[in-house]
Amino acid sequence: MFKIAKDKIIGALVMILGFLIAIIYTMGSIVDLFFRTWGGNPNWALDLFGPIGNLLDWRLFVVVPLWIIVLLIAIIGIWIGYSMLTTPAPVPLEELEEELAAEEEAAESEE
Repeated sequence: MFKIAKDKIIGALVMILGFLIAIIYTMGSIVDLFFRTWGGNPNWALDLFGPIGNLLDWRLFVVVPLWIIVLLIAIIGIWIGYSMLTTPAPVPLEELEEELAAEEEAAESEE
């Protein structure tokens, strides 16, 4: 029967959670802010600063750095989950001790 290691399951969950956090936070912050800024009525910025008025909205200076921080943390989580998912399971110590004993016996018999 096919057995999946517990650390592989945890790695997959961490990776999926990282993707979900990145997507949900992006949709809830950056995309929502852009729709509100350009889809709403920030005419004061257009009147004051011309075509670059929407780029000078104070909310962008608050939301974008926070979004970058959350996205970096999510990417680190995705990377950790991917590493846990793709790293092979460690060899049990009993097998390593048996291999070491067999190698020592082979080395002694050659001498």
